[in-house]
Amino acid sequence: MLGTLRKPLIVQSDRTVFLEVDHPGYKDIRNRLMAFAELEKSPEHIHIYRITPISLWNAASARISKEEILRFLEEHSRFPVPGNIRKEINDCISQFGMIQLISGGEGKLLLVSENTAVLDEIFQQKHLSEYFAGRIDPRSIEVRPEYRGQIKLALIKLGYPVEDLAGYREGEKLPVRRAAKLSDGAPFLIRPYQLEAVDAFYAGGQASGGSGVVVLPCGAGKTIVGLGVMEKVGAHTLILTTNITALRQWRRELLEKTELTADLIGEYSGEVKKICPVTLTTYNILTYRKSKTEGFLHFNLFSSSRWGLIIYDEVHLLPAPVFRFTAELQATRRLGLTATLVREDGKEDEVFCLIGPKKFDMPWRTLEHDGFIAAASCVEIRVGLEQSRRGEYTVSSNRQKFRIASENPRKLEVVQDLLKQHPQDLVLIIGQYLDQLRILEKQIQAPLITGKTPSKDREALYEKFRRREIPVLIVSKVGNFAVDLPNANVAIQISGTFGSRQEEAQRLGRILRPKSNGGAAVFYSVVTRGTRDQDFAQKRQLFLTEQGYKYEIKEYYPSGNGIGLSAGGEGA
Repeated sequence: MLGTLRKPLIVQSDRTVFLEVDHPGYKDIRNRLMAFAELEKSPEHIHIYRITPISLWNAASARISKEEILRFLEEHSRFPVPGNIRKEINDCISQFGMIQLISGGEGKLLLVSENTAVLDEIFQQKHLSEYFAGRIDPRSIEVRPEYRGQIKLALIKLGYPVEDLAGYREGEKLPVRRAAKLSDGAPFLIRPYQLEAVDAFYAGGQASGGSGVVVLPCGAGKTIVGLGVMEKVGAHTLILTTNITALRQWRRELLEKTELTADLIGEYSGEVKKICPVTLTTYNILTYRKSKTEGFLHFNLFSSSRWGLIIYDEVHLLPAPVFRFTAELQATRRLGLTATLVREDGKEDEVFCLIGPKKFDMPWRTLEHDGFIAAASCVEIRVGLEQSRRGEYTVSSNRQKFRIASENPRKLEVVQDLLKQHPQDLVLIIGQYLDQLRILEKQIQAPLITGKTPSKDREALYEKFRRREIPVLIVSKVGNFAVDLPNANVAIQISGTFGSRQEEAQRLGRILRPKSNGGAAVFYSVVTRGTRDQDFAQKRQLFLTEQGYKYEIKEYYPSGNGIGLSAGGEGA
């Protein structure tokens, strides 16, 4: 009753925003709120968001005005919006675009602003002096071109996000055309939201486009967005991926969905080092060095060709060394693809200024509603820890407590019971700890893929799973990323990283590709009750809540006829 009588938001002076989940307008209000605020906590009835400079700068880059944000908050806030929040929204939105980086002609870069006092402050910063070639006039500072990335990174740390309008080099020309038909003869059609994402990134070739991040769920066709951008740019392209499996998946997509021939696509990996007009590599190869004191052996790949476009797959995982080199590539168009902008190291500001702001985002549940990704239900199953292990757990360090709880043997009993409940389904079992996975491998007689599984063997197992020759597949962390298993419809997570929301996004994404039979998917997460495992599971659930999923919480208990599950509640 309260939800229908009261407005659903409470805006507090510490930047937090409370959203009442039971309000009838919750879904629409949540989607609008997420455009300029970040979800922090998600208990059952009240979700807590936080307004941050990065969230507001992303909103500003999407041309959401401060008036629009304030009007929305005033319309839906139960109490008056605090004055300091009004000022912060006004200041942050105004900051984006206050300072611009533009071309000064003849290879020159200029930092310009109508706010001469801000430029005075920036020019007087001693630690920035090496980036400057001199003060041109009160409204412009000349920046050394080789420091285009560093100056943006330095200024965002000072609270001045730079709008980069300096444009891009075109790179070596390469016409890229979409295929008319797929390998099975069906017409190849780009979905409307994929076209919208391509257009939002490219922005008609203007300097205001050409660098930024597209956020779409796994299974929604981020690769297709990449191909669409390649077609728009029409230049040599470097594609960075998470692993060799992802690399070869990109290669298959390029060969099937474009008119590019095999001789135009090169692989630069531990096995092959071939540079072509379109070159695919991995983050691991780029960051390889023989020792911590030596240089990165393969960074020359960045400068080995006149790239017109660089695509960063799973950009939220971009390693720090690649960040540093990315600063030298600011004159190249840069597309980041990801299912979530959350970085566990808190470097979202570096993604913002070195890759670019968020250009396109689509709520997962919207795509589910339209049939573009599979409908999914999320179930957390809580299991007790054996009394014999409780003593060891109590006296252990926090890290060791997490491992003891994660490797709880009773989780394996849950897995076996769930497999009995899904005899006709294709099931992925995903875990963090190899000892636990090897025990499970023997118990259920299912193949296991780890980081040490040769890529040829991995591909063979994945293909057998796709053809339903293997109904159950166990994977370690290597299964988190870019594994194309379109018919997988059940995932069972038995252990994970310390509360990683990005990992939750990837694991759920493994089962979200639309099913040929139109069926739904189920994502189970098995956690040990009353331990750090459960604490971190609650943090991971933030991701599910961000995307609008509701999840059931069930309790696991032994029953006379085997293992049973009882409902323990529902979260959102």
